[in-house]
Amino acid sequence: MAAVQILSPIAGIVRPVADVPDVVFAEQIIGPGIAIEPDRLQTQDVVAPADGVVGALHAHAFALELDDERSVLVHLGIDTVSLAGLGFTLHVRAGDQVRAGQVLMTWSPVDVAAAGLATICPVVALQAPADALTVEVDAGTHVEPGAHLLTWH
Repeated sequence: MAAVQILSPIAGIVRPVADVPDVVFAEQIIGPGIAIEPDRLQTQDVVAPADGVVGALHAHAFALELDDERSVLVHLGIDTVSLAGLGFTLHVRAGDQVRAGQVLMTWSPVDVAAAGLATICPVVALQAPADALTVEVDAGTHVEPGAHLLTWH
């Protein structure tokens, strides 16, 4: 399989996935990845981290199916399912073909924080072996949407 670049879906500070306050992400149970602590904006666009088809889609998370049996999960905040979509706006539907950098949703990190929830956003290569990913950005680095985060070999 050809290597795939996984881009940052949001603007923020790169963090190790181990920093995510949820064991499923922190211990890489569903796959390896990285996390981003979003810029504290009232509204922030979330872009596709690669070309693909929108698979599972929720107000607070989506899985992007890539062309070669690989999927990337982007989860906006932790326990944000409890918000029942409040503060999240979808701009795509499941099954839509999207291009890297295309806006998929908009959310409010400020509102998520005000609800007392963690705003950190895991970006996970679903079911990938840990050695299949190369992290391309140092922890603590500020990234903009579309910045090269990971290479999936």
